[in-house]
Amino acid sequence: MDAELERWKSAGRYFDYLGFEIFYRVDGPPIGEAPVLLAIHGYPFNSWDWSLIWPALVERFTVIAPDMMGMGFSAKPVSYGYSVHDHADMHEALLADLNVDRCHILAHDIGDSVGQEVLARSVFGEHVYGSPSYQSITWLNGGLFNEAYTPRTMQKLMSGTPLGDLMSPLQGHTLSRRILEPTINEMFGPNTKPSRELMSRFHEVLEYNDGKRVLHKVGRFLGDRLTHRNRWVRAMRETTVPMRLIDGPLDPNSGAHMARRYAEVIPDADVVMLADDIAHWPQIEAPDEVLKHFFAHVDRVS
Repeated sequence: MDAELERWKSAGRYFDYLGFEIFYRVDGPPIGEAPVLLAIHGYPFNSWDWSLIWPALVERFTVIAPDMMGMGFSAKPVSYGYSVHDHADMHEALLADLNVDRCHILAHDIGDSVGQEVLARSVFGEHVYGSPSYQSITWLNGGLFNEAYTPRTMQKLMSGTPLGDLMSPLQGHTLSRRILEPTINEMFGPNTKPSRELMSRFHEVLEYNDGKRVLHKVGRFLGDRLTHRNRWVRAMRETTVPMRLIDGPLDPNSGAHMARRYAEVIPDADVVMLADDIAHWPQIEAPDEVLKHFFAHVDRVS
């Protein structure tokens, strides 16, 4: 394994979720001595997505960052019903396991959908594990509104048609890398394309524990966004939890068009647009700007 990924993994822990091992990082002051931040990563990678902003986060927060089922260093069972609701259950279970009853949330991509689900549970009193409350939520690029989300063609084909199941046996082959890399590149801005070294790490995260065989199954969260759109949006419109969207405008999936929809739907919407050349991974493409706007949001809440 790449040395940087190995260091990240070695600093983590595991907890038992319904008989499966879930990897997570918890760092910063001991729980109870600082505000807690739950960092919910995106698809298709893992908690290592936060690595560039991690040192600054753990100076101010006790940061908890799990790898969702089917991704990163967590269990990747083939016969499993991957869903946003199950990912939300896992995050609630981890908070309960760590005796955390209140926290801030920083979410990205599918993490936005998980954040919407846990927020809805808080607003409507529908918790599955414990009864955590949320002090603030910061959304990064993600499909907050299904009607404004524009997934890539390959994502739709792999997760929305039988092609994913047909291609699954080939996912460890070099061919899969050639198919996947253009889609990953497309999601970064023109001046922030992943280096060969970074791309290699991305593949290593995906391939850990034969993970590419379930990649298309995890990606079926697109259906959850359609099914639960109204409940999630209702929670966002009714909540008193302070929310901020920090958006990379060039993201073809959820860039400036998603931010415009957010401003249309959410009362008194707090939206921060990053530089015009930043796309889907703000925490990787513009880490200093993300930290500045995230800390400003939390400081105002505090």
